[in-house]
Amino acid sequence: MNTTVLTSAQQEPELGNWELGINYIGDDEGNSFVVSEMGERTIEFYVHNTETFEVEVSFEYEIPFEGVVDGPESEKIQAGDNETFTLIIEDIDVFDYVANSKEEMKITASLVSRLGIAVLIPENQESTAELEIPKVHSITVDLAEPAGAMNAGTDMILRVTVTNTGNIKDKVGEIDLSDNCPLMTLDNGLDKLLVTDLEKDQSSNADLKITASESHPRKNCKLEITIHSNGAMNSGKSKISEDEVSITVEPPLTKPVDNQDSDDEGE
Repeated sequence: MNTTVLTSAQQEPELGNWELGINYIGDDEGNSFVVSEMGERTIEFYVHNTETFEVEVSFEYEIPFEGVVDGPESEKIQAGDNETFTLIIEDIDVFDYVANSKEEMKITASLVSRLGIAVLIPENQESTAELEIPKVHSITVDLAEPAGAMNAGTDMILRVTVTNTGNIKDKVGEIDLSDNCPLMTLDNGLDKLLVTDLEKDQSSNADLKITASESHPRKNCKLEITIHSNGAMNSGKSKISEDEVSITVEPPLTKPVDNQDSDDEGE
């Protein structure tokens, strides 16, 4: 009589029944994540657990542009769940990099345990995405301080310096000048600044001639200058820089009066 003995072995878990992924913009991994002008970006990623028991996964991050990362170190994902997590990237100095620069960031997930039991065979997955530096238009203006007071009926030259402090080529789009002394004339010799292209960190300057009328009273006048970034204006934004100085106007110089000849000069 033949006897058949049936035995059953405990089923080993199938490796790789979980998935790491990034929620790309428009579900297209070719779309880069553009960092904000403050050097920040939030990215969502997920772990899909298709196993029939809980898994624990740990995470490591590689961030370009010297960014600082704030994200989960490890998470437990229940059977059949698709958990989404938030990764915050901060402290990227976008002014240190050329606009539209792209570098790869990477998330690495490592399986720690299944159903609370530490795994013996390492299981790692990676997902990558591109971070992109934004275009930042920024031009600053510096109005030189006057060397001293000016007299009514005279003029003064002040140097105006503009600097491209953004990360892309730019130039001055508009210049606004104002003062609170109606008898003061500003000879706007700053047209040169409107046609000069400035590379990143490059400066340009021009001279502003200021004339005080002969009838100008003694007064402290406030002169203000405002410049607009041409690149920001073209993109529908407003980026301005302002500076001001105080100019003291004194009465006009008096002509010297000749001394009368004195007959008793010899005496």
